[in-house]
Amino acid sequence: MRTAYSVESVRAAERELMARLPDGALMQRAAAGLATACAELLGRVYGARVVLLVGSGDNGGDALYAGARLARRGAGVAAVLLSPERAHGGGLAALRAAGGRVSADAARDLARADLVVDGIVGIGGRGGLRPEAARLARAARESATVVAVDLPSGVDADSGEVRGDAVRADATVTFGAYKPGLLIDPARAAAGALRLVDIGLALPAAADVEALQHADVAELLPRPTAESDKYRRGVVGVVAGSARYPGAAVLAVAGALRGGAGAVRYVGPAADAVLARFPETLVHAGPPGKAGRVQAWVIGPGLGDDADPLDEVLAADVPVLVDADGLRFLTPERVRARTAGTLLTPHAGEAAALLGRGRDEVEAARLRSVRELAGRYAATVLLKGSTTLVADSAGPVRVNPTGTGWLATAGSGDVLSGVTGALLAAGLPARDAGSVGAYLHGLAARRAAGPTGAPILASEVAGHLAAAWRDVQDRPGGPARVCPGQVPRAGATRGPLGAGPPERGGAA
Repeated sequence: MRTAYSVESVRAAERELMARLPDGALMQRAAAGLATACAELLGRVYGARVVLLVGSGDNGGDALYAGARLARRGAGVAAVLLSPERAHGGGLAALRAAGGRVSADAARDLARADLVVDGIVGIGGRGGLRPEAARLARAARESATVVAVDLPSGVDADSGEVRGDAVRADATVTFGAYKPGLLIDPARAAAGALRLVDIGLALPAAADVEALQHADVAELLPRPTAESDKYRRGVVGVVAGSARYPGAAVLAVAGALRGGAGAVRYVGPAADAVLARFPETLVHAGPPGKAGRVQAWVIGPGLGDDADPLDEVLAADVPVLVDADGLRFLTPERVRARTAGTLLTPHAGEAAALLGRGRDEVEAARLRSVRELAGRYAATVLLKGSTTLVADSAGPVRVNPTGTGWLATAGSGDVLSGVTGALLAAGLPARDAGSVGAYLHGLAARRAAGPTGAPILASEVAGHLAAAWRDVQDRPGGPARVCPGQVPRAGATRGPLGAGPPERGGAA
């Protein structure tokens, strides 16, 4: 499990540790880790040109002490001081003693740099960069590889929000713990590849944000036993499709069948299309209450304007997943009245409608939005998108690390609804079903897109779900770089980094 902690939790752990360490020891640990990561980025330290963008406070001190270590190894290090009178005194003295210097011409030094270290603002910063800092950040990006200290300056560590100009780093070296903003867009897009430096913090057992990895998903996957039959494995009911959108029903059923369901009962007008593709499906004209026994319902993909089945499905005493058109008819009261679990799976536009605000607002504040939705509806919410989030009222918000931009294609969300509904029917709680469903869905899309990436169809995602399942089950340790990866070497091609975090993207 990859965990991320709020600034408050990190600061409290730092204070507790500093009380037991010699003065300045914690900053030296951070600086040593930062210098090591910078040396790996450079490949060859001796003769390299390094520029430090130094703000006030401890973040700038980390950069200065790391710069001193690089200078002692033969790098030419220049510090651009954004607030000279407030620069960290000990760090500045160490840099000068090691042969580093304060820049007299920032533009010239940046133009010649091999590596730029962003130490402008620390994890307590709020809001975007000031104009001078923003200008330097843009110049750094144009000329050199950029590594951020703890997090890119200008992004919000706790929320992942970016309220103005921010540094866009090729890599971020963070200390003690991941911060939520490093895992959640739009800030994640600015962080590049991530490196965590262990500085000895004792953190709370409960994180603020967490991301499952292969081993975690492998433990949650339902597996049939010798005594299993189709009912014990879980029967999922799918209410989807319409005369206008029969394909949504086909794709949702595909996801459910490939998601491990013992049986799928389809209810709706697209029975002929469903049976033509999947003769294993049990079909019924409706209403849902007469379709037969199910352990969970999926309702909404391609439903159109037919809201009639929603009340009956919500009244059922089994878990219900509501997606797409089904979300248009929801009210908080209808969901809060349920006694069984409810999982809502909106994309940003649908979440915006549920919250009564603009889509841009939701995309800019994904973590805040998913938490608000979960609280307002007393439900588990899977917010699809560039970083898919799963939240309920109890545990940490989960971030899915396997998404890819190739998933932004028509029908992929229908497949996700089906596979997640199958996991609900198998007995997984809504939070686990949403997290595991999104994880497998993302892995399947990556397999479909191939190692270099290519356009894919939603039906191809469904077709690769079994392989994704085997990948998780057969290799519980997981791939070394599911999220996030090693820092790239200096001079690496910009854009998605080969050794960096997963591609951004999510279900449609």
